[in-house]
Amino acid sequence: MAKDVGTLIEKAREELSKLTRLKASSTVGAIKDEKGWHISVEMLEKKSIPDQMDILAIYEALLDDEGNLLGFERKSMRTR
Repeated sequence: MAKDVGTLIEKAREELSKLTRLKASSTVGAIKDEKGWHISVEMLEKKSIPDQMDILAIYEALLDDEGNLLGFERKSMRTR
């Protein structure tokens, strides 16, 4: 049974945090295509003082309709 998009987003955030050991900051996209759900999450790569120097990265997780993680990759990085 297919899960709703909110549940898939939470699953993607949990899996990315667990696998990368990074803190999820915000969800920036959720798109479904023939491969599955592409969930983009901004993750805190490096905490800095001041906060404006934090390094954030966009990770994309690919999930099937049941919420199983099929793969993930870092797409980009930036400072806050």
